[in-house]
Amino acid sequence: MTLPIKTLNVKPLIPEALKGLGELSRNVWFVWNYDAENLFRSMNPDLWEETRENPVELLVRLKQNELKSLATDEGFCAHLARVKREFDRYMSEKPDSRVFGDKRTTFLVAYFTAECGVADCLRVSPGGLAILSGDHLKSASDLNLPIVGISLAYQKGYFRQYLIQDGWQMESYPVNQFNIMPMELVRDSQGIPIKISIDLKGEMVKVQAWRVSIGRTALYLLDTNLRENSEWARSITSQLYGGDREMRIRQEIVLGVGGVRMLRAIGLQPGV
Repeated sequence: MTLPIKTLNVKPLIPEALKGLGELSRNVWFVWNYDAENLFRSMNPDLWEETRENPVELLVRLKQNELKSLATDEGFCAHLARVKREFDRYMSEKPDSRVFGDKRTTFLVAYFTAECGVADCLRVSPGGLAILSGDHLKSASDLNLPIVGISLAYQKGYFRQYLIQDGWQMESYPVNQFNIMPMELVRDSQGIPIKISIDLKGEMVKVQAWRVSIGRTALYLLDTNLRENSEWARSITSQLYGGDREMRIRQEIVLGVGGVRMLRAIGLQPGV
């Protein structure tokens, strides 16, 4: 089955008084900052829950009159200003980059993981090890350590459970819509998506990357669901641990070989 490719980007018309919401929504720092999370929740508590606490989708789905009303709410605007000041202060602190050997080289650690869970609205991985790896990157942000994460952008991260009328438990695999999640396609200075190629079974498979900002830490999610790829190549990043052993090996090649090439294409040179 061919996966859909999302090309439509809906950008909400945010009033000038609420401009700070755009930047705050694109960084999952809100996940472990209660004041920031409460800011988004107060905008529309029901919609916040319905979107699985996704601030990007929340802003897209809020009605224009709701946004205008919030822009004239002095209490909300004061709350937004307080959260934005704290976010700016947090982000302004520079990473603790250490120099080893060659003084011209900035030390950087690349953290490769097949699954990484950082927020409920980023449903690209299940619990367990994914939550642990996500916590590593959150801790790296708070500790200001020079670490960058690399994982895969699974279109169908993991299943959701539901009960049917006779009580049986069923599973569904909703397709992630990356364009309305707190992640952004990695582009070059001219706005063109950065892509690398990997030779798999004699076919040059194209790979792009999505950046997830985790406080001061970046997580890059590799994605093969591109129009220029064949159907089997597009399916490599379709589902976590999906398919047979050969599919698992393909995923590991994309993660390992593709991850190194993508970091170089972006301009990052990890030392570890």
